[in-house]
Amino acid sequence: MATDALIEICELFYSIQGESSYAGYPCFFIRFAGCNLRCSFCDTRYAYEGEHKSYTISQILAELEKYPGIMVEITGGEPLLQEGVYPLFEHLLAAGRTVLLETNGSLSLKNVPADVVKIMDMKCPGSSMHDKMDYSNFGFVDLKDEIKFVISSREDYNWAKELVTTYGLSARTTVTFSPVMTRLSPPELAGWLLNDRLQVRLRLQLHTILWPGMTRGY
Repeated sequence: MATDALIEICELFYSIQGESSYAGYPCFFIRFAGCNLRCSFCDTRYAYEGEHKSYTISQILAELEKYPGIMVEITGGEPLLQEGVYPLFEHLLAAGRTVLLETNGSLSLKNVPADVVKIMDMKCPGSSMHDKMDYSNFGFVDLKDEIKFVISSREDYNWAKELVTTYGLSARTTVTFSPVMTRLSPPELAGWLLNDRLQVRLRLQLHTILWPGMTRGY
């Protein structure tokens, strides 16, 4: 497996995993630069607007050696825009790491290795990117993976609920609903879920609770 492939990286950092079934665990993050979407409430604009640096896979693996046994999350931006992500997956899995991929739902998961935990964000209408979603990805997730809906309004909630019901997503994988904190209060979203008895998990961003006010590297 080649280790000289170049990958454009926004940041590498060690922190607490904050918004998945692995929330609370120590995690090494590899944030890829660049994104093909422009969500209205994006909280990582710096991944495609800010500075970035080219790393070889061997350089990334060398940095990761400082954190033996720690799981790895590949995030962005959008990691699947760069072909170098695929040999990186293989090297991380071969090293025995638990590998999480956070992806924006617009690009196919077909070639992502089966052992990678896929956390797919389905963009709701409030993001203005919901028409970019690749629905065929529902066929590439299983029970270890997750589909995440970030909810900013009742309209978003109803849209997400219809998808969960129509496609039977809760039987395929873990489904989470997370509120956009500046637009929707967690108690209000919790109330909707309780009223509808929808089989999804309410998820808050743990890192924003631990480090309020920080905007990156957390």
